[in-house]
Amino acid sequence: MKNIQKIFGIPLTLLSLSFHVISGHHEDPLLEAINNPERNAANSARDIYRHPYQTLSFFKIEPTMNVLELSAGGGWYTEILAPFLLSKGKLTVTHYNPAAGGYQSRSRASFDKKVSSNPLLKGIEVISAETPPSKPFTDAKTQDLVLTFRNLHNWFARDAMKAVMLEAYNSLKDGGYFGVVEHRAPEGSNIEFMKKSGYVTESLAIMVAQEVGFTFIESSEINANPKDTADHPRGVWTLPPSFRLKEENRSKYEEIGESDRMTLLFQR
Repeated sequence: MKNIQKIFGIPLTLLSLSFHVISGHHEDPLLEAINNPERNAANSARDIYRHPYQTLSFFKIEPTMNVLELSAGGGWYTEILAPFLLSKGKLTVTHYNPAAGGYQSRSRASFDKKVSSNPLLKGIEVISAETPPSKPFTDAKTQDLVLTFRNLHNWFARDAMKAVMLEAYNSLKDGGYFGVVEHRAPEGSNIEFMKKSGYVTESLAIMVAQEVGFTFIESSEINANPKDTADHPRGVWTLPPSFRLKEENRSKYEEIGESDRMTLLFQR
């Protein structure tokens, strides 16, 4: 070892550290899934706001887990989760019932089309779910991790947040985790504001989760945005990426960026 150090003139500890940094970069399956060039370019561009590596690491995800993603929407996170879990774990996602009609049917059809055509989404199981749920999401105590991203406001607006969280709890193994990202309302916001604006207070999210049996582990400011005051004319949808006001004051809302978000971790 000393001879190697003399030949190359590099301290052995530095050489070892460099090797671990390089090899760690190549061997990190989560980073590989996020940096996959096959990801949708528009999705990747939003990494600066959604911080997928930090967020999923905070939620303690592992490639061997059974993971349930609730209300997958357009599949922004699904596109990362599916390849990450493909070889050693399993990803199940809930989505709208295709027979629901209107926007829900269109959204589900769009998602199903992505699943059938996007190789990054292979290996996932898609299940239909009502809001509030009319049946369990999965068999009881089969999931290591349940995730939801920016969905609490939708459930809350339908008076279903507690019912959905209860089914999330029932799906988890003992010791399993529930990770939540949600648009954050200022503390003291009333129910009417939260139902209309798309923002939910952190204290309400924690309280409801605890009511169904979860233990609150910790919160993170990974997805915080202090520029977001949450008092926009069209609620959270005023901000990017929705831009509900279209070109009206667009530069103002671009400068604010995407919403201020809570990031919460619970455990069964």
